Amino acid sequence: MSVTKGLVDFNKRSLAVSALSIAFNPLFWNFAARQEYHHKVLTKAFGGNSRLGCYVLAATIFSLGIFRDLLYERALRGQPTYTPLQTYPMEILAYMLLAAGNVLVLSSMWALGLTGTYLGDYFGILMENRVTSFPFNITDAPMYYGSTLSFLGTALLYAKPAGFLLTAEVLTVYQLALTFEDPFTAKIYARREQERKNAGKKSS
Repeated sequence: MSVTKGLVDFNKRSLAVSALSIAFNPLFWNFAARQEYHHKVLTKAFGGNSRLGCYVLAATIFSLGIFRDLLYERALRGQPTYTPLQTYPMEILAYMLLAAGNVLVLSSMWALGLTGTYLGDYFGILMENRVTSFPFNITDAPMYYGSTLSFLGTALLYAKPAGFLLTAEVLTVYQLALTFEDPFTAKIYARREQERKNAGKKSS
């Protein structure tokens, strides 16, 4: 394939749709999780069953993630190819990035479990102790950084500069999400510890 005029075709609607999808997903799950925490929206919707509400949110987030990835791939297929990236070393690097990304994501899900992965703490389903084993001994946000590596690996595999721009967006929205999620999650667990201390004082 030859290099198409320009590295990124900003006139392609699929590029804008992919970008919107990337931005939407973290906004959605943060909004849904906080609505649940403050108003028990999903728990009430499922007859007071917080665990079922969490499972439904998990399925929704997972499905949105699959849809986002499909939109990303579709956007890349419609973008110009940068032929200098179509080399064997670049292909190997792309697969290494994809492998590393998937290892981080899947090992994180294994370590946290379903409810730990999909915002169970907002439903009152808290983990007893903080997970510090792999991959959390490498980074505090292995799912986010693993996903970013997968986006980058895909862009490199397809040799599409547009993919690098979308990967930068993925990293940016995840970083922004962490600025909201980390303090709020810490607040949830701090509240639990305070409640335990108060209960201990009452029983003594």
